[in-house]
Amino acid sequence: MKKQIKRKISVLLAALMAVGSVAFSATATGAASAETTPVSATASNSYGLADNIADGAILHCWTWSFNTIKENLPQIAEAGFTSIQTSPINAVWKGEGGRMRLKSTNNQGNWWYQYQPTDYTIGNYQLGTKEEFTEMCEVAHSLGIKVIVDIVANHCSSNESVISSHVKNIGGKVFHDRVEISDWSNRYQVTQGKLTGLMDLNTKNPKVQQMISEYMDEVLAAGADGFRFDAAKHIELPDDTPYNGTDFSSDFWPTILDNDAEFQYGEILAGADRMGAYAQMMNVTAEAYGSNLQKALNRKTVNVSTIKNYKAYDENLKDITPSKLVTWVESHDNYCTDDNPSQQQYSSWYNLNNTQINQGWAIIAAQGDTTPLFFARPKGSAPRDPDASDTVNFNNKWGQNTIGLDGDGNYYTDEVKAVNKFRNAMIGEGKNIVQVVKNKVNMIERGTKGAVLVSVSDNDNHISVSTNLADGEYIDQANGGVFTVSDGTLTGTVSAGKVVVLYTPEEDDYLIGDLNGNGEIEIEDVTILQKHLAEFTREDGSPIVDEDDPRQFAIADVNRDNTISIQDVSAIQRIVAEYV
Repeated sequence: MKKQIKRKISVLLAALMAVGSVAFSATATGAASAETTPVSATASNSYGLADNIADGAILHCWTWSFNTIKENLPQIAEAGFTSIQTSPINAVWKGEGGRMRLKSTNNQGNWWYQYQPTDYTIGNYQLGTKEEFTEMCEVAHSLGIKVIVDIVANHCSSNESVISSHVKNIGGKVFHDRVEISDWSNRYQVTQGKLTGLMDLNTKNPKVQQMISEYMDEVLAAGADGFRFDAAKHIELPDDTPYNGTDFSSDFWPTILDNDAEFQYGEILAGADRMGAYAQMMNVTAEAYGSNLQKALNRKTVNVSTIKNYKAYDENLKDITPSKLVTWVESHDNYCTDDNPSQQQYSSWYNLNNTQINQGWAIIAAQGDTTPLFFARPKGSAPRDPDASDTVNFNNKWGQNTIGLDGDGNYYTDEVKAVNKFRNAMIGEGKNIVQVVKNKVNMIERGTKGAVLVSVSDNDNHISVSTNLADGEYIDQANGGVFTVSDGTLTGTVSAGKVVVLYTPEEDDYLIGDLNGNGEIEIEDVTILQKHLAEFTREDGSPIVDEDDPRQFAIADVNRDNTISIQDVSAIQRIVAEYV
């Protein structure tokens, strides 16, 4: 029966394209890979998402409001992201009158107020209320998406007057002495001093630990699945060595990490970081790897060593397994770096356009042994124009320059979607990295099931390279080209600067448009959909098509526009009349 259904799906897809309906990918409802445990009724199966955060890809919805995230969740699931990461969701300083610009020089707001806590309760003026956060999590879970929340536990606002009495009066010494960090190689200063003027919490105080733990429990109860810890290296470890006779170690991390979260990772940036010690307790960021990947992409010179060696650029990573690393091409930290042309200091935006971001994303996400994070650049942002003034370019960097909006849409491009779905389908497969064209085209193979090729070349390259892929014809899931494997040799053309994704997606075991579930597209399905749109209900009062059930929704949304409408009725009618 499954072979028959797969054949019918192919007929249906061909029919829809032939009659000019909205095009959609045959992989839109791809099943999970053979290594995952299939659960037929789950939304994650409908979108082919990974069951675990670590196995999938994270979309950093930086500064998006809860409602904005909720509205975009179907598209995020369709793009193959297993989880989303929010900005900090607790109460924060309402600086500059609560104005909502991402970046301003004239008292119109700034994104970094999100990292100035005033209390540890859910909800703030930039992202939304606790009720909106909870509803967002419910919708995410219905689609198989997990939620990671950014936790700011190292410090509160730099403005002591706006910090709540709840925080100030929890008991004991709440804040460290007001000493700025001056020596970034000194562990004592880095963990006990003030970071850029921010009021540094005394994380050795059990009352502070309890406050953070209770807040995290509240966040989990509201629907979160994991945490990212901001400025994690600025919080001491249990075995930090005394400094000038002062024991500044504490059990902060063992205390707050003892919770029900599925996934937890710390932002550990360079300098006095003790990366290996943090990695024994949580996942950690591989900042240096991302930085060097950026440089390679900017030079348009990428080799196998750059791709696979997460540890080559940071001695602190030498004893850390890749599965403990969170990787990125860029993060909000290096995107938001203040550009200073006189000092030749520029953020990642200055050096990388979206084409290069997608190349780098394919490199980190296709490998499968780290957890990759995709940073959604601001809505309306544009790449740097070498011929434009600095003023014009810096405005382009911030785009519409408004907190709460969704990103620039690059996370939903065909190449990113194809790589994400490839990653989800390749869980459990080994990897093999091959340089196909020296410093210009590299191939990441996953077992014998699939391969991703990444070109940083300015020219098209016809390739002929040994491969582990089974013989046969493969369609590039990202850009549509055809590649052939014969006698262990892969041939085809990799277009300049493009990402090629080769594998055979598994189709789910249901037929899109088959609303009565009998394995046929027929007039009864048209009638069912018409009745649903006319607001008929079943005898028990339930809707004919449960639009909150991702599987039923996928079956009924024939033209894949994320809406059940009269166009879907028309699409089924044409199929019945002309093709079935």
